[in-house]
Amino acid sequence: MSPKKIRISDYNYTLPDERIAKYPIARRDQSKLLVYSHGEIGEDVFCHLPDYLPKGALMVFNNTRVIQARMHFRKDTGALVEIFLLEPIAPTDYEQMFQTRGHCSWLCLVGNLKKWKEGTLTRILNTHDGTLTVKATRGPLTGTSYRIDFEWSLDTDLQCSFSEVIDIMGELPIPPYLNRETEETDKTTYQTVYSKIEGSVAAPTAGLHFTPEVLSSLDAHNIDREEVTLHVGAGTFKPVKSEEIEGHEMHTEYIAVHRQTLEKLLAHDCQAIAVGTTSVRTLESLYYMGLKTLHNPEIIENQLHVQQWEPYERPSSDFVTCEQSIRALLAWMDRFGLTVLHSSTQIIIVPGYDYKIVRMLITNFHQPQSTLLLLVSAFVHGDWHRIYDYALSHDFRFLSYGDSSLLVP
Repeated sequence: MSPKKIRISDYNYTLPDERIAKYPIARRDQSKLLVYSHGEIGEDVFCHLPDYLPKGALMVFNNTRVIQARMHFRKDTGALVEIFLLEPIAPTDYEQMFQTRGHCSWLCLVGNLKKWKEGTLTRILNTHDGTLTVKATRGPLTGTSYRIDFEWSLDTDLQCSFSEVIDIMGELPIPPYLNRETEETDKTTYQTVYSKIEGSVAAPTAGLHFTPEVLSSLDAHNIDREEVTLHVGAGTFKPVKSEEIEGHEMHTEYIAVHRQTLEKLLAHDCQAIAVGTTSVRTLESLYYMGLKTLHNPEIIENQLHVQQWEPYERPSSDFVTCEQSIRALLAWMDRFGLTVLHSSTQIIIVPGYDYKIVRMLITNFHQPQSTLLLLVSAFVHGDWHRIYDYALSHDFRFLSYGDSSLLVP
């Protein structure tokens, strides 16, 4: 059967509301760890994770940092309008965006749109550097999102970056299924301890269980650690509404991978342990980016984007090993003098997908009928039912603030 014809209803299960973790436990690394290894299922505590990993293996983390992407404005009428930052437009580069001063543009979702027919929204805030005035003007519609032009200034000689603006007036966007308001503690608990690069509107939640102590234990077990960056978009919560998965459009996610990480992959025979589904999508996309450079060494960076169904549409005769693909990608980076690869991916991983790089996966427990559950099913060759039945019957906590699993097909 074509992967496009997969019926999302086949990936349903009953998730009682009380099993959704509304808050994290007090100590990140004391969460439960389900261990699925070669068909056998057991459990432990997350802090013992290194004991289950092969010495000398390569583990890859996503170091993205969640931004305070919800911005609230009030109209003169008192109506509240929410602007939710999705991805930067001008400038398009995330790092440049957060350092921008004075004005910038984003693609955004707008809440309570019917109350914002026209005009500019303004919010005035008192800060320790003076009075900050922030203005938002709505631009054209793209799909379900609007271009929003922001302008801001202080009433002093000082200037502030857009990163500072959202730190002052933004709100951290915790997942909608938690059914509660963001609290001050979420600013810490909804970030991984190794988060560095601003840009995500959702946390790479598999990483929330790691502590400095667990990272030190990995080092003691001779686990090689590398980081990639994939900025998680709001589409990660987008429900699959089509009967067949073919009708679901994956959102574009922006990635950055250092040359050193590609070299480490080669040194580890192109095999890695992925921390979270975002690391999976980044690593697996690298193979298809390498294929593009192999076939066209003159290709430019933004043409490396991996389309949603690209992995399933390549001819079987086009067999290229992972090593050949990664070497081609490195050669292409050298040709253009790049030390960091910046690109994007829409890859969808569903049953029928042939994993190229990821050999072990650390991940939380995902929503019914979600693309993340499809990814897990593809990884464990369809055995997801047994894993989730075990988790449900052994008091595991689900979703972003829930417990963890180590999957070894």
